[in-house]
Order: sequence, then structure tokens, then C-alpha cells
Amino acid sequence: MAGILIGRGVVDPAASLTHYLPELEATAYRGATVQHVLDMTSGVAFDETYTALDSHMAQLDAASGWKDRWNPNWPTHVWDLILSLKDLECPHGTSFRYRSIETDVLSFVLQRAAVTPLAELVSRELWAPMGADEDAYFTVDAAGYALGDEGFNATLRDYARFALLHLRGGEIDGRCIVSTEWIAGTRFGADPTLFGSIYQEVLPAGAYHNQFWIEDTARGAYMARGVFGQLIYIDPVADFAAVVLSSWPEFVSTARMRTALAAVRAIRGTLSS
Repeated sequence: MAGILIGRGVVDPAASLTHYLPELEATAYRGATVQHVLDMTSGVAFDETYTALDSHMAQLDAASGWKDRWNPNWPTHVWDLILSLKDLECPHGTSFRYRSIETDVLSFVLQRAAVTPLAELVSRELWAPMGADEDAYFTVDAAGYALGDEGFNATLRDYARFALLHLRGGEIDGRCIVSTEWIAGTRFGADPTLFGSIYQEVLPAGAYHNQFWIEDTARGAYMARGVFGQLIYIDPVADFAAVVLSSWPEFVSTARMRTALAAVRAIRGTLSS
């Protein structure tokens, strides 16, 4: 969605977040740009620890309605959680840290700029135009916000249609949905020097850009990844994509992700030979 709205000039990735969301002036997001949250390179402190009972991620799960709010002082919905983030861990733009909340910050930017709720935007501008066969479903918090960071439900075949849209340079059946320039920029526009060693355990030649994991900055293969092993893998060089629906016992696993990627690459190699 960001690529579609940026391509139309509705959103400027170089603009400050406070241009669209002036309420963030009172948070640690002051001074950050839209591109910073696209790349998750803001310096905002956000504890992504999935298993900790008192992490920011635990608060996000509770604000989303996924888990009970055991602490009555926690935010009751996602926007309030965003407004509560007051601390910086590093200057904006200096380091990649995966922060689920940044996808929500981006989603609020898109909603505000387009004056349209996120679910309606996705339905009108992406899901229907790409020819999805089934309805998709968002998780909705107590304030009625359709979550950008988690809880999106769709069929395997429709995830594959999304991958095919990328393989076809943003076009489906001759209709341009997202620009070829946006996709090329996503594949080759990342700064791998911002990608920390903890992430290189799975992607040694990788990076992160425009909300996608870049497997190899030279080849330009890239992925959408989720917890518990969810994966959409896209390699335009080989005209190959794969979708993995999964439910690992752990939220994240370096060993399991390495195995999954090895399997995907093996299938790609067999089909390409």
C-alpha cells in the first residue's frame, strides 16, 4: 500500500512523520521520516521480545486484543501505545531494528494521507485489483483500527497472487497496480550497513527496505516474513515465488528459518535447471 500511495504522490517518503501525524511530535518519533519507518531505522526504543511478559511487544499484543491486559496501566489500543513511546535508543536512520509497531505507524500515515481506513485502502487499491479469489481479514483493535503489523489472514493462493504481482513488476493482466520503480527500489535500494549481525545469522548478504526483507542485495531476491515461520519469497531473476504457511512452536527460530530458506532455494534450483 505504501508503494501505491507513494507512486501517486499521496505520501512522500522523505517527509517527516509529524507532517502526517502531528501528534507524534510529543513522542520519540519526532524528527523521523516516513522512510525511517518503511525501513525500520527509526531510533525509537521498542522491545520486540515476544516471550517477555512486560515488553513493548506484550503491550502491543494486549492493545491489539490478542492477549489480556494484565497491567491496567497499559494502552488499550494501538494508537495509544504509539503515543506512549518516548525513548530513543539511537539516532534516527543509523541502525535497523525490527519493530512491529513501525508497520502500524506507517499504516496510520497511509490512513491519514488517504483519508481512508487501512482495510478499505487494501481492499480497493490492492486486493481487488490484483484479482484475489477470497476475502482477507484484518485483526481490529478496540478503537476500530485494522492492524498493520499482525493478524492479517488470507489464503495461500491469494498470497501467491500477491507474489505474482511482484514478479510481474507491479502489473496484473496489463493493469499497473504498483510501479516497477517502487519494486526495483525495494529490491536494490537497501543499505546493508544498517543490518546488524543478529539478522545476518539468517541473511548474511541481506538487508531490510520498504517493509521487506532483502535476502541478497546483489540478486534482489526479497521476502515478506512473519512470526511462526510465515513466508512469501520472491525472486524475479528466476521468475520464482514461494509461499509458506507455518506454525512453528517458537515465534522466531534461526535454525528453522535457515531450513525453510534452504528448501525454497532447492525448489527454485530444481525448477530453474
